[in-house]
Amino acid sequence: MKWFTKLKDVVVPPEIEQLVDSMPHNLGSMGYDPWGYNPETAKVGLTVLKWMYDHYFRVEATGLENVPTNGRAFVIGNHSGQLPMDGTLIGTALATNPDGPRIPRAMIERFFPTVPFVYTFMTQCGATIGDPVNCIKMLENEEVVIVFPEGVRGSGKLYKERYELKRMGTGFVRIAIQTNSPIIPVGVVGCEETMPSFGNFKSLAKLIGTPYFPIAIPVILPAKVFLNFGEPIHLEGDPDNETQMMEKVDEVKEVLQELIDLGLEQRGERIFG
Repeated sequence: MKWFTKLKDVVVPPEIEQLVDSMPHNLGSMGYDPWGYNPETAKVGLTVLKWMYDHYFRVEATGLENVPTNGRAFVIGNHSGQLPMDGTLIGTALATNPDGPRIPRAMIERFFPTVPFVYTFMTQCGATIGDPVNCIKMLENEEVVIVFPEGVRGSGKLYKERYELKRMGTGFVRIAIQTNSPIIPVGVVGCEETMPSFGNFKSLAKLIGTPYFPIAIPVILPAKVFLNFGEPIHLEGDPDNETQMMEKVDEVKEVLQELIDLGLEQRGERIFG
């Protein structure tokens, strides 16, 4: 589309062009990868997100050297906030990592394809439906995959429950073991304050087909965000042993809670400062 090319040429700075072009990727003849990623669209998306990352949320990220510059990795974070700002900010951190930029392959909720235009844009920037098959194939393709094992239990939590880790399924630890993928834990602090929720309008959520409809201030607040990436966790065990898998989940949750506590300590009273 000529209009999109002109838009990209106007808004995308040279440093973003270079970052995206330097990311390891495997494109088909039409300029897309098997999951719909398109670097030209990603350049526009990253330009917008980088501004928000630097100036609106003023993100402070530590531990990015723990993310491998090539090869597979499973980035596991705590879910926070009513909108997927946590995933987009983690993705921006990975895409602009000074130690080696990577395409952020985020697993997103199944209701996103029902949102016109948004899903197409997200897939072209690297996201895809959070399906185990997609996840395994991406890891086997040596991608960096972002997953929030709390799912909607985490993103839809109320403000009074902020930074309390919810129940996690065992799927992500099974996949990590089956694909021999290191888990890179990341504690997210700040996104809970971007859109605090004080209730859930369940009947409306059911009507429009979403997992929840928060009763919240209808704006994204400029809370300061801290991202702490921990050291790789290499898991071993029997994926068919439920007890073992639950123990592995608890291991990851314990590390995640430590990273969240670190972010809360770093932030102190600077919620919006």
